[in-house]
Amino acid sequence: MDDLDVTPGPGAPQGLRVPAGELAEQFSRASGPGGQGVNTADTRVQLSLDLATTTALSDEQRERVLSRLAARLSGTVLTVTASEHRTQLRNRGAARRRLAELLREAVAPRTARRPTRPTRGSQRRRGEAKSRRSQLKQQRRRPRPE
Repeated sequence: MDDLDVTPGPGAPQGLRVPAGELAEQFSRASGPGGQGVNTADTRVQLSLDLATTTALSDEQRERVLSRLAARLSGTVLTVTASEHRTQLRNRGAARRRLAELLREAVAPRTARRPTRPTRGSQRRRGEAKSRRSQLKQQRRRPRPE
């Protein structure tokens, strides 16, 4: 198994390289397509990475990744599963791509939201729409006795 390369992006301008020794692969039987060999071939791949001990991340990146992916973690271990292909080799590639994409997105810093104000035209249109709706509802009422 080779090192996992994560393409450069925000938060990791040079990209990341996860050493192959830090990745753990497990294989099991996958459900789904496979024909006669579906019950015998271990094509499903689980790729795991311990984010707390990996040397690929700096302390700042590690903190960011652990907080962003907290819902997906088991302790500090991130596990990705791939079983959409019929061969183990293609599922291994899919799991590696999925893990790399997750890491690239999690390392990127959040962009600060810039507060905006509605334009004068949009406020005017909203007011006109509200008054039209109000008139429509008034026309539906029972006429008042005079």
